[in-house]
Amino acid sequence: MRLSGSGGQGIITAGIILAEAAGVYEGKEVCQTQAYGPEARGGASKAEVVISDSEIDYPKVIKPDIVLAMNQQACDTYCYDLKPGGLLIIDATLVKDIPIPWVIALPFTQIARQECGKEMVANIVALGALVKISGVVSLESLEMAVLARAPTGTAELNRQALASGVAAAEQLLSKRLPHCLEEAPNPLARE
Repeated sequence: MRLSGSGGQGIITAGIILAEAAGVYEGKEVCQTQAYGPEARGGASKAEVVISDSEIDYPKVIKPDIVLAMNQQACDTYCYDLKPGGLLIIDATLVKDIPIPWVIALPFTQIARQECGKEMVANIVALGALVKISGVVSLESLEMAVLARAPTGTAELNRQALASGVAAAEQLLSKRLPHCLEEAPNPLARE
């Protein structure tokens, strides 16, 4: 998986949380790498997470099964090497030009602002939706990893953000998915 956005959106933290949910709480093999621009805030940022039931041979993501794009620049940069049939999940609040036809669009930043009162938890909202849609780890493991990383005094805010992301994904999944997604192969199935 590749999680992408800009500095200040919590992309690196989201990657660490997802890796810990899989590795610490589910006992899977995990490798997490990260990269960000020289700017402290606003520059490009990405976190890559490889999760496997068996030994991981190479720590980098070459053709991701899932790409999460939290802004337009990230979408433009990282969606093109998505594995055929993979999931592109975007923050519909900040991504307006969608370059491929199959996409899951949820307004993570708007949800964080309206339902949680703080945009800074949009990354946790996105993680909740990503895990609900993909099933890459259990929601229980994700919640434990989120709460273990939550700064003091923010546990309830983070729990609310996670629940808001899960609820948004459930609402989306309750509707009929676009035809192209129904026929796309499961990106998490073994080949």
